[in-house]
Amino acid sequence: MSQIPERVKQWMPAHLHGLEPYDPAFTPCDTILSANENNFGVPAAVRDEMLAALAGVEEMRYPDALSGELRAELAAWHGVEPANVLVCNGGDEAIFNFFLAFGGGAKLLNCPPTFEVYELYGSMVGVSAHNVWRDPETLRPRWDELLAAAPSCDLAVITSPNNPTGDAVERAQVERLLEAVPGPVLVDEAYAEFTGAGQLAAGQPGTALPLLAEHPNLVVLHTLSKAFGLAGARIGYVIADPGVISALAAVRQPYSVNSFSQAAALVAVRRREEFEPNLRTLLAERSRVQRALAELPGVTLWPSDANFFLMRVPGAAQLRARLRDEHSILVRDFSAKPGLQDCLRVTVGRPEDNDALLGALGTLLG
Repeated sequence: MSQIPERVKQWMPAHLHGLEPYDPAFTPCDTILSANENNFGVPAAVRDEMLAALAGVEEMRYPDALSGELRAELAAWHGVEPANVLVCNGGDEAIFNFFLAFGGGAKLLNCPPTFEVYELYGSMVGVSAHNVWRDPETLRPRWDELLAAAPSCDLAVITSPNNPTGDAVERAQVERLLEAVPGPVLVDEAYAEFTGAGQLAAGQPGTALPLLAEHPNLVVLHTLSKAFGLAGARIGYVIADPGVISALAAVRQPYSVNSFSQAAALVAVRRREEFEPNLRTLLAERSRVQRALAELPGVTLWPSDANFFLMRVPGAAQLRARLRDEHSILVRDFSAKPGLQDCLRVTVGRPEDNDALLGALGTLLG
């Protein structure tokens, strides 16, 4: 139920009356496994260089409007030109600007359960969603239905790996979607670095990016919030055809990426290989935790290519509350969402975080 009072709604467009503030249901706990953050953080040596870079920022000056130096570094990493890259205030700004530039009155091809802000941001600018729901058992896209619906839609979003289900999309399927949708297709790859080790150095982390040369309607979204542990810096970026980048740049707010975030992100990208050891440990922990949970009674797990996984357990909402209140562990409850009955989303943390989780679940479920 919207909390906006009726006296204020009269000043708003009718299609915005039902909106509510985004609420991740955060509660301070000893072990935070609810927001898909990278609990390993930034390697100490890289963090020291970031702090030195921050000290050199001229705070009285406006930031570089298009993040030129960071833009060039990202382009070199991914093997594209700077004109193919737009740096944003987190992935959220990139998603909103995608709908602002291309979505007014359009029909969106969407594949829920998925990241809810696609439909939310689209609705703000008059986009209607055509939802093709995932298979209720496997939680994977129903590709035949998606491709059948694609020609009647104006734009599409597909997430790889998907949040909250954790599954990655094959590049061949993305290409079929690009060919079927008449307008731009946003491929949200916020978690792509977790599809396998060695991805940060390679610049091709399980990505649809190689399709860009033949498909100018492809828009690829990345972020430094996840694998790079910079959720607080709010740095996302889009890789697309230069014409698409021009349209996205035209609708964005001026100076949306602050100078401090640009400075920290530039250090992270230049020293990206130093994040690999923690990434390898996280992937090993993902396998370890899922193997252990599979032994617990009543637990259903889905394979994950991300830094989180989805689990179904009877009484999920109550279990989440007991983890929080009795063990000071916070996970995300999706059990009230359509298609996700009794589901919790759990971030893969550091070994000590995961040990705490396994111990608590062993006690509560064993």
